Amino acid sequence: MEDTIENITEIATNTIQEQTNTFFVWLQSFLTWENLFKFIGAIVVLFFLFILYKFLLHAMNKLPSLKNNVQRGTIIQKFLKYCFYIIVSMYVLSLFGVKLSALLGAAGVVGVALGFAAQTSVSNLISGIFVLTEGSLKIGDAITINGITGIVDSVNLLSVTVHTYDNQMVRIPNSSIINNNLINNSYHNQRRLTLTVSVSYDTPMDKIIDVLLQAPSLCPSVLTTPEPAAWFECFNNSGIDITVAVWFEPKNFIKAKNEIFCAIKKVLDDAKVEIPFNKLDVKILEK
Repeated sequence: MEDTIENITEIATNTIQEQTNTFFVWLQSFLTWENLFKFIGAIVVLFFLFILYKFLLHAMNKLPSLKNNVQRGTIIQKFLKYCFYIIVSMYVLSLFGVKLSALLGAAGVVGVALGFAAQTSVSNLISGIFVLTEGSLKIGDAITINGITGIVDSVNLLSVTVHTYDNQMVRIPNSSIINNNLINNSYHNQRRLTLTVSVSYDTPMDKIIDVLLQAPSLCPSVLTTPEPAAWFECFNNSGIDITVAVWFEPKNFIKAKNEIFCAIKKVLDDAKVEIPFNKLDVKILEK
């Protein structure tokens, strides 16, 4: 029993000694002037890469397009940071003798496999880059797509999140934004509201347009430039249809709509103009 323990102890001691000797041999071969210069050169290169990375971040933060769009600036900064990490990692690996060609080949195989497994995510990612660079929407815009209307809360690489007017959160994949018609109600500083008003055939045709154009002046939320307009639309069964068009700021949509409806009703009542409506005659038969 004692002999067995001694043998095990001797084997363990010899193994430790061999590993120690191997380590010191490797350390002596590594601690050369050539490797020292490589190490110093790597530190210098990494330092300049870090300075370049910070300079690019500072320059990007000064761009007006990123100052006015915080979400886009954040995503581009993240993208730049990931690129910096990848470049540094590849450089460090090359210093340790790792062949980048073999590494890139393996990464390509893995990328193909992941591409088949996550085609939807890749499609959304590529679409997200187009959405960000295109500038068709930003945080705070009121958009409509696929029957969904809401205010943009965030623009990410994979999706856009909005909250609807009844305060429901909706996540819209970026591929849906690229592949469908997007309506951005806040893209321009001004929007036009058109509504149709019916008047009876007894209405004086030469005066009704002037009467209707009095309505926008009663609406504080309606813009004076571009000027409001009104025109005859068509003759229908019960009256004459007239279209009224006014301009407003997108943020005042509901307010402007309510004001112009009330103002049109007021000016028509003041001018004694009848708005035709369906009437039902009831006859009571006596027995």
